[in-house]
Parts: sequence; structure tokens; C-alpha cells
Amino acid sequence: MTSPQPAPAPTQTMTIATNNDVVKARQLVRTLAQESGLSLVEQTKLVTAASELARNTLVHAGGGELLASRVSTAGHEGVRLVFRDDGPGIPEPELALTDGWTSGDGMGLGLSGSRRLVDDFTLDTSVGEGTTVTVTKWAR
Repeated sequence: MTSPQPAPAPTQTMTIATNNDVVKARQLVRTLAQESGLSLVEQTKLVTAASELARNTLVHAGGGELLASRVSTAGHEGVRLVFRDDGPGIPEPELALTDGWTSGDGMGLGLSGSRRLVDDFTLDTSVGEGTTVTVTKWAR
């Protein structure tokens, strides 16, 4: 007889429309990271990536949403974050993922830095249709 598998954790959805929402997103991600057993260093990496991605969603797309959930596969626990917006999209995604490239007055480390801080990173963008960035960080 096999043991029952735990039900998947519910996805939490939050709107990103203000600077305060960026702060709330960081708090939510920190809580999920702690619950998933990420070390303090891994928590910090994920919260930093989430902060950058939430800020990008607000600044470059005028807002969007975060879907955050705990995930589990093959006995590994983690956190998956999906940032979605209906903004202008990214005309040159590969260029946008290059260190030092910026569309504004930032340091150009938002997308590329976020990608380095997580274990899985997917960027899906279409000009005029918006952007979705999905990241996952696994407990070690």
C-alpha cells in the first residue's frame, strides 16, 4: 500500500500595481521560502530575484500579477513564482538578459541577475502582448 501524496499547495495570486505591492510580494516569497525549507542564503537569493522581477513588472509594464506557490518533485521542495503582465513586452529578450543592458537608468542586472539567483528561469515575451517570467528555487 502506498502512502497518500500531500495535496499540492495552493497558488497565491497577488496584484502588483504599487511600490507597496512589491514589498508585499517580497514578504510572501520569504514566507513561502521558509515554509519550503530553503536555507537563509537560498531564501535571500529568491527574495532578491522576486524583488527585481516585481519591480520590473511595475516599472516597465505598469503592473501585473504574481502567482506564487510551493512546489514538490521527487522529494525536493521549492518555490515557483510566475510574474505576468500585459505590458509592451521585451523587443530583444536575449539582449535584455545580458548583464549591463538596461532599458532605463538601472544597472542592467534585473533580468540577468534574477536568472543567476534561481534554479529555473523562463522568459516568455511578445511585443505588444506582455511578458511572463517563471522562476523556481529548490531547497538544497
